[in-house]
Amino acid sequence: MKNIFEKFGYNLSEKQLSQFNFYYEILTEYNEKFNITAITDKEGVYVKHFSDSLLGSSLIKGKTLIDIGSGGGFPAVPLKILIPELEVTLVEATGKKCTFLTEVVKELKLSEVTVLNERAEELGKKDKYREKFDNASARAVAKLNVLSELCLPFLRIGGRFIAYKANAEEEIENSKTAIELLGGKTGNILTFDLLGENRCIIEILKVKKTPEIYPRNNNKIMKKPL
Repeated sequence: MKNIFEKFGYNLSEKQLSQFNFYYEILTEYNEKFNITAITDKEGVYVKHFSDSLLGSSLIKGKTLIDIGSGGGFPAVPLKILIPELEVTLVEATGKKCTFLTEVVKELKLSEVTVLNERAEELGKKDKYREKFDNASARAVAKLNVLSELCLPFLRIGGRFIAYKANAEEEIENSKTAIELLGGKTGNILTFDLLGENRCIIEILKVKKTPEIYPRNNNKIMKKPL
């Protein structure tokens, strides 16, 4: 699968390639029990999960990353494999998926990776995690305004939220008010052709502190998004 990474400009070491291969094996094994992903063929996983996750790597600055709604570990685990010195916190509300993530971290021998079985809107209120990270990432189906409320509270001023989306022009426009209210400002927007599928990586810079009332509880976020 080395050639797939090379198509996207990533020349990985034998160790990194071995880690991705092992990751694929664990993913397909656990997927039978936990239903982690609908994509299970090897090329599909390497393109649509692994390579896709790496597309935001150029935006990573600093040493810490918190990944919200980690699920199968995307994009944070591939980013950790690519950037071994990155300190990663994986936040996932579903216990079974945390079991899977813990196994991945153990079997791939990834150091400085923490798996938290928590809800982001609750964790973002805790002093230990609030405004402490250099980077936050999310590769989720929620709208950008919702993701911004969940992710921006974790970032220190100067940090960046990296959102993985498909076509996102309308979402970006509709999220401007929310992003500004939460202390953010839209930065780089990277677009890619993921072998026939559009991919958009949005950088949101943290320029001021997030008001203490955010993030709100899940019901308020979903019923009345910013």
